[in-house]
Amino acid sequence: MTTVPGRARVVVIGGGVIGCSVAYHLTRLGWTDVVVLEQGTLSCGTTWHAAGLVGQLRASEAGTRLVQYSTDLYARLEDETGLTTGYRVCGGLTVARTPERMVQLRRTVASAAAYDLECELLTPQQAQDRYPLIQVDDVVGAIWLPGDGRANPTDLTQSLAKGARMGGATILERVRVTGVRSHRGRVAGVTTDLGDIEAEVVVNCAGQWAKAVGALAGVTVPLHSAEHFYVVTDQVAGVHRDLPILRDPDGYTYVKEEVGGLLVGGFEPVAKPWVSPDRIPYPFEFALLDEDWEHFEILMDSAVHRIPVLAETGIRKFYNGPESFTPDNQFLLGEAPELPGFFVGAGFNSVGIASAGGAGRALAEWVVEGEPTSDLIGVDLRRFSPLAGSNAWLRARVGEVLGLHYAVPWPNRELESARPQRLSPVHDLLVEQGACLGSRNAWERANVFAPAGVEPVLDYSWERPRWVDWCVAEQRATREAVAVFDQTSFSKYVVTGPDSLRALQWLCSADVDVPVGRAVYTALLNSRGTYEADLTVTRTSATDFFLVSSAATTVRDLDWIRRHVPEDARLGVVDVTGSYAVFGVMGPRSRELLEALGDDRFDDASFRFGTSREVVLGEVLVRATRITYVGELGWELYVPTELARSVYLDLFRAGADLGVVPAGYYAIEAMRLEKGYRAFARELTTDTGPVAAGLTFACKLRGDVDFLGRSAVEATRGTPPARRVVSFVVGDPAAYLWGGELVLRDGVPAGQVTSAAWGATVGSAVGLALVGDRDGGTADKDWLDSGEWEVDLAGQRFAVDVSLRPPFDPGGRKLGRETS
Repeated sequence: MTTVPGRARVVVIGGGVIGCSVAYHLTRLGWTDVVVLEQGTLSCGTTWHAAGLVGQLRASEAGTRLVQYSTDLYARLEDETGLTTGYRVCGGLTVARTPERMVQLRRTVASAAAYDLECELLTPQQAQDRYPLIQVDDVVGAIWLPGDGRANPTDLTQSLAKGARMGGATILERVRVTGVRSHRGRVAGVTTDLGDIEAEVVVNCAGQWAKAVGALAGVTVPLHSAEHFYVVTDQVAGVHRDLPILRDPDGYTYVKEEVGGLLVGGFEPVAKPWVSPDRIPYPFEFALLDEDWEHFEILMDSAVHRIPVLAETGIRKFYNGPESFTPDNQFLLGEAPELPGFFVGAGFNSVGIASAGGAGRALAEWVVEGEPTSDLIGVDLRRFSPLAGSNAWLRARVGEVLGLHYAVPWPNRELESARPQRLSPVHDLLVEQGACLGSRNAWERANVFAPAGVEPVLDYSWERPRWVDWCVAEQRATREAVAVFDQTSFSKYVVTGPDSLRALQWLCSADVDVPVGRAVYTALLNSRGTYEADLTVTRTSATDFFLVSSAATTVRDLDWIRRHVPEDARLGVVDVTGSYAVFGVMGPRSRELLEALGDDRFDDASFRFGTSREVVLGEVLVRATRITYVGELGWELYVPTELARSVYLDLFRAGADLGVVPAGYYAIEAMRLEKGYRAFARELTTDTGPVAAGLTFACKLRGDVDFLGRSAVEATRGTPPARRVVSFVVGDPAAYLWGGELVLRDGVPAGQVTSAAWGATVGSAVGLALVGDRDGGTADKDWLDSGEWEVDLAGQRFAVDVSLRPPFDPGGRKLGRETS
């Protein structure tokens, strides 16, 4: 009979490929007192019926590096453990049926070059030469990724498990976790059907059960199961072990070799969510759901169209295995903000086999080091608020997410399901003004405003969409007159108490020991001297500070602050995001507009840049902060939520003769790029520090006040970085960039565009890029100035001007000379 130990340093819940990978990597890092608990037998949940595709190229560099590590691991694991992983490099072929898809594939080739991966553009005939079974009458082109491969999910899991055991881990099957224990606000172990286990760390790798396991700990794990279908055919002439993986995303399908036959699966456009996460039956071991040939028909018809021999090939087995999907199609990794010591690795959206090696290592390193060791922002569990825990909301959203898995990945696509959730107090006024709405962290926000009489709908295109003209009008109004931006979705926190200054001086890179009424731009850095957040800190009294951050980072910011304030600090941290609306009043006539609403003065002498104070606008007392993210004279107004509507209406009433317009986030994006302002999660990541970002001015390095990450920043300050953030402007106004494009220096790949938009003032595409010398040199000014720079836009190259200075108002004259 199985017995459980009374104590372990780490308990991993779930014996699928992710749990076994985490355990394996923990032992490789020296943490050998690890226990893996599996309620059935290894790989019996969702791992065993995975298709096993291992495609290296992902949408981001960070994601690509994770999968690259996976392939390296799988290739050597058999020699280490003596158990095969079934890993085989066979190459991957992706075909395009439409010009829009072909643009995506050309962009994919450029991304591969940025990540130093081999990827080749093919003609239809060349695609058929690689995969003779396909017909290519409707194919417009294809790409070939020779490094793609496949693994056997069950074999891979067993090999990782054996490697973990060899490292000292204990793996127990048929032990069900029924509770998660905590003590003094930290995880303390688990309760099982065979007894309790004390533990310093608990890692939730329970697959589609992870949400229910998280609930045992009071932790939000936003995922929901959906039915996922594939069939395995009888043997097919011409099919061999090294047949490439075929992806036909316009037909929603993928195909791989399976014991001489073909495994045919896909991601149908209208998905089928399964039962709620708290209603998954137990036991559910090596189990499948009922066949649904009617639902699978769209996939099978598409596969037969692409591979005609399938019309006369028998079906050996129909698989309908539920898998877990997340609201944004990215997996969940990290330490839970609700319970320190409780980690999550789940929600892999049908890419668990490809991701398992890299994700397992990344999560194990996070456990051991206490923080991520690489850029995991895109998969960080803390990107979701507790609102994302609603089963009804997840069911609606996940059905859309799975259905978009093989859709053309338009860079500005807005998800449509499960909206709205969080509304600005002026939401209805934005709609009346013609707002095209987007969503960020569940907030409904105005991206751009349609002209009167035009339907406010975003169009999706790789070329210049029609809404760009609307955005250009908003930019020009901001540069020439005045615009009002509803920025209520900003995250807002109050830090208060006798030790608030001491704590913030430790957390913040910039000096926040400023007079009351001053706002300071600062970073929150980790011990490696790289970014965890960037925000503004306003001192509102001797012991009170008002922090403003991005809409997407509320949970992450609060978690970071609470974990890293000095243990003896007497303070409170309060989330006041919903208590205030925020209106950005920006443009050369913003001063006139604000002065028209009251007796307060907003001239340079009375209201310097960086000043923040309470003023009366109309009949409402608001906090006005002179600051900008668009590079113009302007103020952010923080208005009590219940009074926001009247202030918003007053702004447009008083500004009618000044040319005031409503403006959205697309205009903010374009203007901040013209000004070279960086954004967290794009230019500022956990792989980038202030030196590479060009933001050392926001670090208090001259005095003797220590701050988290200071020593790391100082260690890099004297040497030009290997990679750095630069501004650029495209020479040809017809070129439209979205971000992610390959950057070349003298014809050699040198980096990627991190953000891009069409700037009305510079009259061309403008953006920021992260670039460096692949030959190991430093990205100093001479290296930047001596090169000929280009961007690759879907295979076409355009010259760009690269600079360390912003293309718009590099001297800051538009902001006033008193900006220091």
